[in-house]
Amino acid sequence: MALPFRQRIFLILVALTATPTTLAVIGWALSVRSAGPSAGALASLEEVGNSARTLAERVDTLRLSPGQRAAVRQHFAQVSNTVTLARRADVYLRYYTAGVAVVILVLGGLVVFASVRLAGHLSRQLSRPIDELVGWTRLIRRREPLPAGESARGAPDFDALRQGLRQLASALDAARQKELEAERLRAFREVARRVAHEIKNPLTSMRIAVDQVKRSGGQADGGSAMAVEVLSAETDRLERLAREFADFGRLPEGPQSEVDVVELLQELGRTAVPEGVKVSVEANGGRRTVQGYYDPLRRALSNLLRNAAEAMGGRGAIEVRVTGDGRGMAITIADHGPGIPQEMRQRVFEPYFTTKRDGTGLGLALVRQTLEAHGGTITAGETPGGGATFSIVLPT
Repeated sequence: MALPFRQRIFLILVALTATPTTLAVIGWALSVRSAGPSAGALASLEEVGNSARTLAERVDTLRLSPGQRAAVRQHFAQVSNTVTLARRADVYLRYYTAGVAVVILVLGGLVVFASVRLAGHLSRQLSRPIDELVGWTRLIRRREPLPAGESARGAPDFDALRQGLRQLASALDAARQKELEAERLRAFREVARRVAHEIKNPLTSMRIAVDQVKRSGGQADGGSAMAVEVLSAETDRLERLAREFADFGRLPEGPQSEVDVVELLQELGRTAVPEGVKVSVEANGGRRTVQGYYDPLRRALSNLLRNAAEAMGGRGAIEVRVTGDGRGMAITIADHGPGIPQEMRQRVFEPYFTTKRDGTGLGLALVRQTLEAHGGTITAGETPGGGATFSIVLPT
């Protein structure tokens, strides 16, 4: 069974620190012992002493002169004194070397102990952040939130890794949400395309029948004429609904062209809103054009202006501001109606969500789809003093 990461790091660090220290201590102790007095030196002096005693036993000192006898006695005394001193020195050096060896072993043991403690500390410093980061990857894989608060201690590089993982988790969550939203929009578009197709088939027959009844309307009574008017109005509504479904069910396609956004907004301000609504378009004198699809952009901007006019009850002022540079273009459309509640500002762009009694819920969804097809974004906010402001960003 494989050892855990922390135990493996601990054993490796102990092997790298304690093993060389242990070998060095043993070597030092042996070298001290070998450098001390050996038995051979003392044995040599003992041999000299023995030979001196043998000489003293065999030499006839009576035949020596008094001076020679004094010299022999002095030599024997010197040899005896030297042997005694050698014995004392041997004992002293043996105790000394043993003490030095003990000190070296104690110091070595302390060094080994410190090495083991240091190895344990380093293994914890390495293993805890790594275990934590591994756990974070599991949380990311299970799509669970990462823990907040202070993390396990470690080197500064681990803090950078934690920050990177948090950013990665946020990016993955955003990508997942974006993918889910794209999948929902694809499903909505497919449903809208099918519904538009199914509506158009009977709608054509209904329009033909209504037109025929209208052409023969002179023979109809008042009730029949009212019924024909109701049928005509409802078929017009169904036709508009089918057109919105069809537009939402397909993305802009074909070649793009230069679209003068300021000119388009000025033209829509004259034609897309009732007479009681005044649209003012202000540009900062920067870039006026974007590369895109003219008809989808026209429908999207017209939808926004029409919604703003309806929010104000067909009377009031709409302020449009266009700012652009080499990096992009920003468009704001502000009305002075009742505004959009904070909790609904994101939902208004969802398909089939509407607050209007006779709305289809596809208008703003189609606006967002068109702008995203151009690489842009749209958000809803609040107009100072009351009302709603739609902010658009388009690349140029």
